[in-house]
Amino acid sequence: MITLPPHLHVIDDRFRALTHPMSQLERIAEGFIWTEGPVWFGDRDALLFSDIPSRRIMMWSETTGVTLYRAESGFNNGNTRDTQGRLIGCRHGARDVVRTEHDGRVTVLADSWQGKRLNSPNDVVVSSDGSVWFTDPTYGIISDFEGYRSAPEQAARNVFRLSPEGALSVVADDFTQPNGLCFSPDESLLYIAESGSSHDASVPAVIRRFAVDGDRLKDRGVFAIIDTGLPDGMRCDSAGNLWSSAGDGVHCFAPDGTLLGKILVPETVSNLCFGGRDGRRLFITATTSVYRIFVDAKGAEPWTGGSRT
Repeated sequence: MITLPPHLHVIDDRFRALTHPMSQLERIAEGFIWTEGPVWFGDRDALLFSDIPSRRIMMWSETTGVTLYRAESGFNNGNTRDTQGRLIGCRHGARDVVRTEHDGRVTVLADSWQGKRLNSPNDVVVSSDGSVWFTDPTYGIISDFEGYRSAPEQAARNVFRLSPEGALSVVADDFTQPNGLCFSPDESLLYIAESGSSHDASVPAVIRRFAVDGDRLKDRGVFAIIDTGLPDGMRCDSAGNLWSSAGDGVHCFAPDGTLLGKILVPETVSNLCFGGRDGRRLFITATTSVYRIFVDAKGAEPWTGGSRT
C-alpha cells in the first residue's frame, strides 16, 4: 500500500481515493490576522477571502499572487456566490448580509428581523432557487476584535432563509452559536455547524443535519462530532462527502457520517472551498494563512466557478 505524506491522515480506506500521495499542502498566502470566507471565482481564476480583523477582502490568483480586493469590508466574514455569480457576504460591522452587484455596487439583503438588528451574520450559502441561507451568531458583537461590541437585540442565534422575493424567515433557532453551513449536492440536506464550544465547553462540537422541505428545515440530528477543536466552515463535494474545518485541519466525512480522514494543517482552520482550474484544489483559510492542496473531488456548488461574471 502506498504511504501517504504526513499531512494526510487516513482513518477509513475510502479517504485514499479522495487524496493522492504526491499532493502537497502549500501555503499560498500568509501574514494575516484571522482569515475566513474563501470563495472561488472560476471566471477570474481567483480566490477571494476575508481577513476579518483587518476589515479587508483579499484576492489570490496563480498569476498575480495576493492583491487587495476590498479595502473596507466592514469586518466581512463568510462569502459565497449566488446563481448569477455575484458575491454574497456577511458583514459583522453593519450586522448584515450584502450582495456585490456586477457593477460593484453593494446591496443590503438583510439587516434586521422583526424590527431588531441581526446579531452578526457569519456564513452564507445560496440554493439553486436563489434563496440565501445564513447563520447569525454573536461573534461580531461580543468584542471589538471582529466587529463592534454590542448587546444582542435578537433573542436567539438563528439560522435564516431569505427567499428570492426578499422574505426573511427563521429556519432554526436552537443553536448556541450556529456557524458554517452547506448543502448536500441535491440540496435535500443542509448541514449546520454548532460552534458554541468556543466560549462554553459544555456545548458539543457537532455538525447537525437538517432535511430541506421547501422553505423549512426538519431536524435530523447530529451528523458528525469534531474530535479536535470545533466545526466552522465546511463544503460538500459532488459525491456528498462533507469536508469540515477543525482545530487540527480539515476533517472529511462520508455521507453516512463516517470520519474518513483528515488533512492536517499547522494552524487552526476556519473555512475552506473547492476551486482551481480543474476544480480539484481545496483552498483552506487557517488563522494567519491560506493553504492549497489537491484532492480527488470537486465541490457540489456549480456556480462557484464557470463562466459567470
